[in-house]
Amino acid sequence: MKAITYSEFGSADILALTDQPEPHIGPDSMLVKVVASGINPVDYKIREGYLAGLIDGDFPITPGWDVAGVVVKPGLDTPEFAEGDEILAYARKDTLVGGALAEYVAVPVRTAARKPAGLSFEQAAALPLAGLTALQSVRRTGVREGQTVLVHAAAGGVGSIAVQLAVHAGARVVGTASPRNHDHLRSLGATPISYGDDLVAQAKDAAPDGYDVILDFVGGQAIDTAPELLARGGTIASITDDRARTELGGHYIWVRPDAEQLGELARLVVDGVVRLEIAETFPLERAADAHRAVETGHVRGKVVVTVGSPE
Repeated sequence: MKAITYSEFGSADILALTDQPEPHIGPDSMLVKVVASGINPVDYKIREGYLAGLIDGDFPITPGWDVAGVVVKPGLDTPEFAEGDEILAYARKDTLVGGALAEYVAVPVRTAARKPAGLSFEQAAALPLAGLTALQSVRRTGVREGQTVLVHAAAGGVGSIAVQLAVHAGARVVGTASPRNHDHLRSLGATPISYGDDLVAQAKDAAPDGYDVILDFVGGQAIDTAPELLARGGTIASITDDRARTELGGHYIWVRPDAEQLGELARLVVDGVVRLEIAETFPLERAADAHRAVETGHVRGKVVVTVGSPE
């Protein structure tokens, strides 16, 4: 099968389209024909070697944890799915093996949900990691009706979903983004503010009594300014900086595969509660360009790689 692989850590230039053996599946996994795969910042961070001490892996590595596709071979004990089922999955394994930027991928059944008919494969591929990160951040911090929530990097793949989930929960949401994305945030139901030296002043103007919840999807200034912006009794969650937990008494979020939550998110998209924005799609042979696009840090929404047809 064709797959994107790399045999050393480095820039996007090391990504190559290669021939690889079809993956084996265990009793609780299934072989899935990949139709599309979402690209996330963690993909290029792994490729650059930043997570080498956290997740083991042997070269060559095929990247990608987000997958949308069709089951072609169920495992021995996967009664939830049958051949021909359309699925989406946050198919993260315990080691860096058998990623989703390939014609076929082995998907643990615990990571997969059925793809609703009203969800395109590209949307399904864009949803798993970003959607689960947003949902688990909102749930962990207990966002609820009547609260005021500050979302950092609110126009990004994770942040834009978190904004919508918080609004859906009944919270008032303020989001940080570059000025070009302010109208977009307003369309999602958030009050936009800009990054920069006056971020604290802007944030205080938007919520003079402080924030019940801060959701940090960017790090740096978001954590540095949190003590000035949290309301009394407020809490913070971060996906980038453990100081949220160790210094601010909040939460560090390392997103977990969760089939039930993923199915819930898919239904929210189909029902129009959550709107997904796909910034750009690339064919498999241009996966390096997809990585480069995400590396810019200026993508609104998600970048998706299309791999094959569902037939």
